[in-house]
Amino acid sequence: MIKLIVALTALVFTCTTQAADKWWPSKWGAEDTIGSFNLLSPELTLKAAKLIKTGKTYRLGVETNSKSPAYAPRSFEIHVMYPNQYNGTALGDNKFNFFDDHMTGWMGVGSQIDGLGHAATEGRFYNGFLAKDFAKVDGLLKMGVEDYPPIVTRGVMLDMALCAGKDMLAGGVAWNRAEIIACEKKLGVSIEKGDVVLFNSGWLAVADTDPDGFIATQPGLGLDGAKYLVEKDVIAVGADTAAVEVIPGENPKILFPVHQELINYNGIYLLENMDTRELAKDKAYEFMFVLGPARVSGAVQMIINPTAIR
Repeated sequence: MIKLIVALTALVFTCTTQAADKWWPSKWGAEDTIGSFNLLSPELTLKAAKLIKTGKTYRLGVETNSKSPAYAPRSFEIHVMYPNQYNGTALGDNKFNFFDDHMTGWMGVGSQIDGLGHAATEGRFYNGFLAKDFAKVDGLLKMGVEDYPPIVTRGVMLDMALCAGKDMLAGGVAWNRAEIIACEKKLGVSIEKGDVVLFNSGWLAVADTDPDGFIATQPGLGLDGAKYLVEKDVIAVGADTAAVEVIPGENPKILFPVHQELINYNGIYLLENMDTRELAKDKAYEFMFVLGPARVSGAVQMIINPTAIR
């Protein structure tokens, strides 16, 4: 009898653990492929439009080129072409000339959006989709960038460096629920459902002086902070760092847990290498956020240059 009770207890514990570990189907349905973008609506757009008081715009993307810090083996090159016009050749009676450019590189270089086909757990992605069922060498069959709607909503920028009384947070420093809530109170801004949340740490300055160090270690979002943002029903989370999350991680044996929590388990997008410096300088803590990524079929990520308007 005792052995039977122990066995049943173990079975219940195992089932409970498995149920807790299962993050699918999504709250938007078993076939959903856009996650938090389901929250976008005309109401959110109108709400964001009311934040425009000065008309000032901010570009949030950084320059992308062959020197951009990037995780190996990612790289990026532009080659400018002069098609069929070499040796002084011009086209037509009007002697027309033109340049074209050819890009060789990865979408995950520079300022980028990480889509729902980016992060997985044992080959299982957002909404439980298995890699073998939708990922092909020439593009994803679902969750590609081409299906993203126009992203227009309220943006919030939390200056974590300012809230910590520093110009720049050090690599490996994490901010979590307590730090985020404290910063919200200090800056007089609250994260709301449907927001895009950006964090300023000051770390982007390191990209110019120490590109390798910029990647190797970073201040960033911790796992409990990510769970707080999930509770807030945000659409996307970004930072002025290459990973958004803290590097090295809070647990050295667990890799990119914030990517898993936000993208994989909850369908929330990541915005990496966001240039928040001008927003921080102007103390612009809420604004209209606008983004329309290039519709490249099947792309997992995309180089972006979002706009903040206040």
